[in-house]
Amino acid sequence: MALRTIRVQGDPVLEKICKPVKELTQRTKELIEDMLDTMYEANGVGLAAPQVGILKRIVVIDVGEGPVVMVNPVILETSGEQTGDEGCLSIPGKAGQVTRPNYVKVHAFDENMEEYEIEGTELMARAMCHEIDHLDGHLYVEKVEGQLHDVTYEEEE
Repeated sequence: MALRTIRVQGDPVLEKICKPVKELTQRTKELIEDMLDTMYEANGVGLAAPQVGILKRIVVIDVGEGPVVMVNPVILETSGEQTGDEGCLSIPGKAGQVTRPNYVKVHAFDENMEEYEIEGTELMARAMCHEIDHLDGHLYVEKVEGQLHDVTYEEEE
């Protein structure tokens, strides 16, 4: 297990477009494991490779149903609408209201480069859109309605 440093807003790597993954090397598999460890350690629900300084199209998400790895994800379909508080590990201590689709269907590859499609609603749909935005150099603050506000999280005992 290796924890990676999460890049924060202002780091130019977060504004760059990521390159597709052509093959899954051992280093890429280690990156995916490190991303999951880093996301869990930071109590996040999602993490994209540029957030740890790697410009590859890789996203990990866990909304409480187990980890999902998406390599080269592409949004195929969206519908509905939801507005809610959104935060980001790259903008610690802040959150803001963002409107996202309530349903999202994504085509991606898993950690074994096997193709699959995944559908998500509510938090999963929000997380998929949020993390895929990172791969194109976008942060949620570009979509915030109103002002960001401070958030604090209670430590678990």
